[in-house]
Amino acid sequence: MEAVKQRENHSKSIRLLKLEKAIQTMNYPSVERLMKELEVSRRTVLRDIQNLQNDFNAPIEYDRFHKGYYYTDETFFVRNVLVTEGEVVALTGILPLLERYDNTPLKDTITKVYETISQMLPNQVQVQSSLLNDVQFISDPLPNIDPDVFNKIFDAIKQHKTISFGYRSISKTEHTPHSLDPYKIYCQKGDWYAVGFCHKYNSYRTYNLSRMKDIILTKNFEPDPNYQAKVHIDPNFGIWSNEVPYQKIELLFDKSINTYILERTWHKNQECHQNEDGSVYLSFESNQLQETLYWVLHFGSAVQVLNPPELKESYKNELKKMLEKN
Repeated sequence: MEAVKQRENHSKSIRLLKLEKAIQTMNYPSVERLMKELEVSRRTVLRDIQNLQNDFNAPIEYDRFHKGYYYTDETFFVRNVLVTEGEVVALTGILPLLERYDNTPLKDTITKVYETISQMLPNQVQVQSSLLNDVQFISDPLPNIDPDVFNKIFDAIKQHKTISFGYRSISKTEHTPHSLDPYKIYCQKGDWYAVGFCHKYNSYRTYNLSRMKDIILTKNFEPDPNYQAKVHIDPNFGIWSNEVPYQKIELLFDKSINTYILERTWHKNQECHQNEDGSVYLSFESNQLQETLYWVLHFGSAVQVLNPPELKESYKNELKKMLEKN
């Protein structure tokens, strides 16, 4: 019911804006003309006009000589009152969260949307809020993505085109040639990845957009309808393509960070509870052992890997390498 009400309110707001524009731009439009312009009933037109007059103090009058409506104050705009202060606060709070798109061409699009909304705001609206004055958002450092790469990847997915490109993996010093049938884009914590069938390795692989360059769209490819069953990732935890079965990952966190662990949902299928000694048990099923390893390492000595044995061994080996280098 709430969703239906929100849609109705949105439709009404759009209709009021159209009604405002019609009265301002047309030469004394009659009810009949407004009915045709807005594609609504006579009752709706009259009710909306009354709504504008009563709720928004719109200076609308009916001219008996011209048999139509007009604004007695041509400087009045309904759009100046349709956005509330609370909505301005909400919008301002959301925008910093979009900083993760700063490394993509979407930044320009988001900026344009923001500027469009800003133009709809009344000059007299001034938001005095701690959200604006006392809160600063700290974003993660993001890799740079070539706008040409970003745009061509989406074009290739839409057109089912194979792409050729240069790719520099995380441990390499130069780009090497690759060929990919791209299927889908994933954004994980600000990093953008393309998932598709790699011709070089004859398997489905994941590629970081920031490490790609010189994309060329080549021939058409026939999409595999069963590709999702062949892409071995866990969207709830990581995008590494691993041809290994899901395993139960079990971790034990020290009581020194128990609240931090308990207050978050790390995986939608997780089991998480506090033990009598204050420690926290966390488990979930995933095939993302590499991603889990990197994630677990940043907890330092406050976490213990219980299972699976492969993850436990990888954790020990990584700690050993760290000790050897320091």
